[in-house]
Amino acid sequence: MSIWARIGEFVARFSTSAASGLGDVAEAVRTFFAGDPELRRRVAFSVAMIALSAKIAKADGVVTQDEVRAFRQIFSIPPAEERNVARLYDLAKQDTAGFEAYAEKMAALCGDGRTDCAVLEDILDGLFHIAKADGLLHEREDRFLHRIAGIFRISDEHYRSILARHAKLGAGDPYVVLGIERGEPFSEVRRRYRKLVADNHPDRLIARGLPEEFIRIATTRVAAINEAYALIERSLKPA
Repeated sequence: MSIWARIGEFVARFSTSAASGLGDVAEAVRTFFAGDPELRRRVAFSVAMIALSAKIAKADGVVTQDEVRAFRQIFSIPPAEERNVARLYDLAKQDTAGFEAYAEKMAALCGDGRTDCAVLEDILDGLFHIAKADGLLHEREDRFLHRIAGIFRISDEHYRSILARHAKLGAGDPYVVLGIERGEPFSEVRRRYRKLVADNHPDRLIARGLPEEFIRIATTRVAAINEAYALIERSLKPA
């Protein structure tokens, strides 16, 4: 049985009533897939992305078709499972209330030592992809994402580097993307760059339980890292 069929079973059971609340859905992931930790991790990631994607799409006050299309760029959902996924998505997009409790429960899937948990950064990157789908990252969306980053225990500095991959932050942009201070020797810039590229290799992302569709979003992360490194390299070369 495919992961989407299992997600369909899960959503059909726990998203039939708005009264159940998204927090209960998040908690239910733990018990519904308790016997298969690997499947639980993959399902938890997908359910988190579905629900939080809907909430970030609503954060600026309206869900646009661009944002829905961006969601579908992350997930290629089989036709037979679209109805169940849509039920969860529609439940979540009703408003932005309740996202904090839901994000906390999803973050807990990384365990107590979840500081900068890689899967949580993957989720945040996907949410950025949806937030900017209409061509602009709104202030309310930025606040929403920053709050989720805090819940995920992603530091402000790390959040700024993620933000810099998706929105222009000025002349210091490439350094912020790489998470390195301007003025560091080029050898340190190169070391940092190589580590980031290795950490974001597709094989590592798949090993974290990301659906294959999400690798397309992760590819944009590597592209931003490559661009930042190229800009720094060019700026440091003699004229």
